[in-house]
Amino acid sequence: MIATRSELLAHRSQEAIARRGHTLLEQKRAALIAELRRLGLEVADKRAELERIAAVARRALGQAVVDGPQAVASAAIAASGTVPAEVSSRSVAGVRVIELQAGRASRARTGRGYALTASTAAIDLAAESFEAELDALLDLAAAELNLRRLSAEVARTTRQVNALEQVVIPRLAAEQRYIAATLEQRALEDRVRVTRRRESGWPA
Repeated sequence: MIATRSELLAHRSQEAIARRGHTLLEQKRAALIAELRRLGLEVADKRAELERIAAVARRALGQAVVDGPQAVASAAIAASGTVPAEVSSRSVAGVRVIELQAGRASRARTGRGYALTASTAAIDLAAESFEAELDALLDLAAAELNLRRLSAEVARTTRQVNALEQVVIPRLAAEQRYIAATLEQRALEDRVRVTRRRESGWPA
């Protein structure tokens, strides 16, 4: 590092940029944390709902098995299908988060593909319960993924804020003080030298 006026000005400019970056990153982190809190509450509610529905589905399956494992397996094969889903995204403080628009797994009794005469009320209840569980799982999936993404981005942004706050800005400030002190010392030495030359009768 060369102690010159231009170097001092460059360091001042770099510090100003670093401080602006620090402010922007703090604003970004605040926005991310606000979204993270909102999403955290949403995920907690959806997890609780999924657990409740899953418990109902397990009980329903246990009751349906009484009608015979073959009848349950046959109904499950007949009722198999797909659930259409469309994925899009939006930006939260520069972070892409997922929006999942999924069709509903829940169907009418007549839309499951198995013969109603071969079914029982217990099998119908089990099918309905597991369709509800799949719907709840799809509702939770995108929120879970976004929660992880936002958590990782908050951690990354915090590291950047800390690096600027604890390393970059203090280093630039210390280097400015060193350059300013060096320039001041040189100026003092020049003044002393000129004074001595004048006192000795030498031209300045």
